[in-house]
Amino acid sequence: MTGSAVKAAVLLLGFGLLGCAKPAQYETTQYEAPSSGGGPQNAGFLQAESAVYSRSGDDNKNVSEPEPLSEHLGAAEQTRKLVKRADLRIQTPDPEAAEIPLSAAMSKYGAYSSHTEIYEQHRLYTIRAPESSFQPLLEELKTLGKTLSRSESVEDVTIKYYDLAGRLKTKQELRTTFQKYLGTAKTIEEIMAIETRLGELQNEIDWMGTDLRSLANLAEYATITLTVQAPFSAVPSGKPDLGEQVAGLFNSFGDFAAAGLLILLGLVVYGVPGGAVLLALYWLLFGKIGLVKKAWRIVSGKGKPV
Repeated sequence: MTGSAVKAAVLLLGFGLLGCAKPAQYETTQYEAPSSGGGPQNAGFLQAESAVYSRSGDDNKNVSEPEPLSEHLGAAEQTRKLVKRADLRIQTPDPEAAEIPLSAAMSKYGAYSSHTEIYEQHRLYTIRAPESSFQPLLEELKTLGKTLSRSESVEDVTIKYYDLAGRLKTKQELRTTFQKYLGTAKTIEEIMAIETRLGELQNEIDWMGTDLRSLANLAEYATITLTVQAPFSAVPSGKPDLGEQVAGLFNSFGDFAAAGLLILLGLVVYGVPGGAVLLALYWLLFGKIGLVKKAWRIVSGKGKPV
């Protein structure tokens, strides 16, 4: 039993030494310029993109993983990205007159109206204001009239913003890598494949850049939807009052009298000459002359023409 135990211990020690002798696999996948010979599109180019995402440096850091904010932006820009919105509805006797103090308030706080709708009894403004002027401007807008309703919302897009910034940086690094590979390509097929991937990367960079700028703009400039309306009593109702009904009655009678006079005038102008023409035709055809009667007698053989 003692001899077997010794043998087992020796075997275990041997396996342990073999395992320790095996080197750790942390080598970086490097791109090798493809040779001019055959091969399935040359494995060097096919592994180019994976090389960027799996390269390891001295600190063994993976590029595809989220990096600290300091890797993307300066310390001064590492702030929370908040999208602020407000909806304010006020009532004033004269919405048109409110435009003067409204313009003065926007000019005072560096704001502007990105969209304006003007109606008879109310006006709608979409105001963009610097984030730092959001609350002061909102408080000053309340002085334009009586506040009917007010709502505010804040959306935190910090994670979304910096995540998008990190992805954009990774795409830009990948584009730079492929641009380098383009100079080492040796066949038309490799050049076309790299240029195709570069085009795809550029489209992705453009879209991400647009989304990132849009988020930054929403965070830097708050949005205030302002509705300025007249009092409800100033809005004409659909039901006419007594005076309007009496006026409408006289107007209706006047319209009726005018229509009757027009008919009478038409009878005089067109009826008298028309009646005279009809009477003459009757006298000529059926009256004393009776051309129709005489023609009938001739056809029936009962008389001769005179």
